[in-house]
Amino acid sequence: MTEATRRLCICADDFGMSAGINSAVFDLAEQGKITATSGMVHRDAWEEGAKVLKLIDPARLDVGLHLDLTRPALAGGPEPGLLGLLARTYTRTVFAPGLQADIREQLTRFEDAMGRAPAFVDGHRHVHQFPVVRELLVEEIARRYAASPPWIRNTAPGAQHGPDRLKARVIHALGGAQLAALAAQRGIPMSSRLLGVYDFSGDMQRHEQRLSEWLAACRTGDVLMCHPSAGILPGDPHGGARLREYAVLRGLVLAASGGIALAPLSRCLPRPS
Repeated sequence: MTEATRRLCICADDFGMSAGINSAVFDLAEQGKITATSGMVHRDAWEEGAKVLKLIDPARLDVGLHLDLTRPALAGGPEPGLLGLLARTYTRTVFAPGLQADIREQLTRFEDAMGRAPAFVDGHRHVHQFPVVRELLVEEIARRYAASPPWIRNTAPGAQHGPDRLKARVIHALGGAQLAALAAQRGIPMSSRLLGVYDFSGDMQRHEQRLSEWLAACRTGDVLMCHPSAGILPGDPHGGARLREYAVLRGLVLAASGGIALAPLSRCLPRPS
């Protein structure tokens, strides 16, 4: 690996949501097309999937917690909208003790299934950066993993174009800068920028173009999030996009001269002093 090589973490979100997502993650990890995945410990396919996931060498794949605060009321049912949680956290009327207990319980479920701490923590629908959530999460990570805290996903926008640029900025505006400041205060490492934000539209050719743009723009320390699946979960509004992402990632070839190497972020991220 030369000095000029950029090391990129490609992270498959939503592990545990369905067997199709789990299957895609296992395949892409085996092929070396992803270097991280984040798991949803309350979803239907988590427990069975984690039995296989824990056997993958942690040096090859960062496995993290995908903090899930908008779970369906019934297994397999639709997810509630995000506006309710947004309103309660931004007005700080959310029941903080219950939220704290939920964060702790999800971390415990991860540890019990994987036999180790998460390599990182991020949030389903980026909830990990919301007010109240971010304070409780940072405090729990600092308390629980004081000696070697997992990294946290930063939502600072990478290079985006058109409508994708606006969406990336809106996501970060929901608390990204405040989360980064809290993490720095407690010596918790964070990724640099977030690539992979888009509106889930377009065909295969368009997604190949997007992936090429993200790769061209990446820097060491960035995370490129993705949502691949080998099958469609009934009721999933992004089912078609997941299939396209999986197909495009399976065909990903990084030329040795391209200046990019895929790596788990935990293997190359400097930690705050």
